[in-house]
Amino acid sequence: MSRWRRFGAAIGLGVLASLSVPPLYAAPLLWLAFPGLFWLLAGARSGWSAFLTGWAFGFGFFVPGLYWVSWALTVDLPRFFWMIPFALAGLPALLGIFTGLAGLGFHGLRRAGWGGPLALAVAWGLAEWLRGHVLTGFPWNLIGYTWVGWLPVLQSVSVIGIYGLSVLTVAAATLPAMLAGPRRTGLTATAAGIALFLAIAAWGALRLAGESSVTPVSGVILRLVQPNISQADKWSGDKRIENFNKQLAMSAAPGIEHVTAVIWSETAVPFTLSWEPEAQKALGAILPPGALALVGATRATPYGTEPLEAWNSIYAVDRAGTVLATYDKAHLVPFGEYVPLRDLLAPFGIEKITAGSVDFSPGPGPRTIDLPGLPPVSPQICYEAIFPGAVVDPAAPRPGWMLNVTNDGWYGHTSGPHQHFAIAQTRAVEEGLPLVRAANTGISGVVDAYGRVKGEIALGEAGILDAALPAALPETPYVRWGEAGFWLLLLLGLLAGRIGRRA
Repeated sequence: MSRWRRFGAAIGLGVLASLSVPPLYAAPLLWLAFPGLFWLLAGARSGWSAFLTGWAFGFGFFVPGLYWVSWALTVDLPRFFWMIPFALAGLPALLGIFTGLAGLGFHGLRRAGWGGPLALAVAWGLAEWLRGHVLTGFPWNLIGYTWVGWLPVLQSVSVIGIYGLSVLTVAAATLPAMLAGPRRTGLTATAAGIALFLAIAAWGALRLAGESSVTPVSGVILRLVQPNISQADKWSGDKRIENFNKQLAMSAAPGIEHVTAVIWSETAVPFTLSWEPEAQKALGAILPPGALALVGATRATPYGTEPLEAWNSIYAVDRAGTVLATYDKAHLVPFGEYVPLRDLLAPFGIEKITAGSVDFSPGPGPRTIDLPGLPPVSPQICYEAIFPGAVVDPAAPRPGWMLNVTNDGWYGHTSGPHQHFAIAQTRAVEEGLPLVRAANTGISGVVDAYGRVKGEIALGEAGILDAALPAALPETPYVRWGEAGFWLLLLLGLLAGRIGRRA
């Protein structure tokens, strides 16, 4: 193929692969996309050509997968319209560097026979791991998330994590590319890939069948509040009190007397709660005896102090309106919550897209918080839930559940909120911990430690969800060993590729 046809085909295959991730979960398409990518890379005559082919595949993968990022800029269109092309095409172009590195890695690792598909799986796995760690990381739409819609396969992340599942997925999807070679070898490779995933699915099905139900934590009922407030109205000066009162009224709906904790979404309180003791008392006033309110709101240094510091936080408030604990978001969103290299970028008019001119300060990282009447909890705010292995404090006693509050109102009725929920759902399986998620406009829900959704409020709906808290499981192998399973898979892939190079 000519260079431009090769790049065009790579982009098309990337688009095909993007249909496998949430919310479509079209996993079988990977068995078309990755053999195609393998053949294109195998025909690359140089490392540079392989890099560009991998980059083109990534660009095709990320544009439809991340188009929703540009939707956030339409909330204040007159100010940020000029950034839409950069979000729509620039971000995929940057992330394509990692898939380009996967193509380059394949070019260097490539072996004959089985070694070729396994080299692509190893290179792809390394590229995804790098994407999750370089420059604060962005491990969104990893190939392994294809299996959130196929829970028996997803159970494997409790052992090898999501990066490991990506490696196995790419290996199994690429092995049929060998059908283009000797018939016996191609059939054997294809059968091996199918057998691999049948074995993973069978093990996962047995894991799920062995625990058909998870006993809820005794005496704990959580009320999730999803107000469905549009992002344009959320911080509107004349609607802040109205928005606050709406959530108070929803929280106090019939049945509140049975509730252990009322949970609001990220920045659900549309002002700095640490400056508003009357608002804290209003929160406490809706609670029955012994209950708590866990609400998202900004926190700041005392009013009038210089320099002013602010945090994106979760507050735990009791019936008296006393703040018992706070958690400050540690992993901040570039250009959403702070401007990196602000001094260099400010002359170009680049500013954060969220309200206020002050950059948020980062918190210290994952924490386990003990609260009366509840099992110890590990909080996460917004996209902190997308980072595998970084959602629980490893130095603290194991929590009983994870709490993720988010505001996906920025992204409207796009695929972004569905992807965000699916990614958070995967953390529950990895950690063996139930996940409770409260979102402004959706998707809110309760997920047990096997990744099963026990209750949810759909995207774009206002409502409350009263739900029991599922019990935690014992530590998973992933919790004990971290990414060791992923690195072991990479090593085995390299060794198997060398052994099978004459196949």
